[in-house]
Amino acid sequence: MAGTILAVDDSASMRQMVNFTLKGAGYAVVQAVDGVEALEYARQHPVDLVLTDVNMPRMDGITLVRELRALPSYRYTPMLVLTTESSQDKKMQGKQAGATGWIVKPFNPDQLLATIARVL
Repeated sequence: MAGTILAVDDSASMRQMVNFTLKGAGYAVVQAVDGVEALEYARQHPVDLVLTDVNMPRMDGITLVRELRALPSYRYTPMLVLTTESSQDKKMQGKQAGATGWIVKPFNPDQLLATIARVL
């Protein structure tokens, strides 16, 4: 296995596309519908990379990244933001929270896999 990725997005169709792309490349994928569910999972199970949307109910992706970075076991885990948000302000918020990278939707599967391979 190439590693386990926690994919967080409130859109079922987006989770399905990400899941299909990552599993096809040999990754194990765990899905969460929002930041709260992702954080609960991550506290119990280590993952190799977190891929999160920004705009979600209950807990947004930037808050999720900040919360995960506060956990010793996720201090150095790559965290990529996959979102429709492309403003410099949002990107800066993500970087300050500890995001490793930023990918704008719609994503190119090859670009997503290349970015993941680069940070893992």
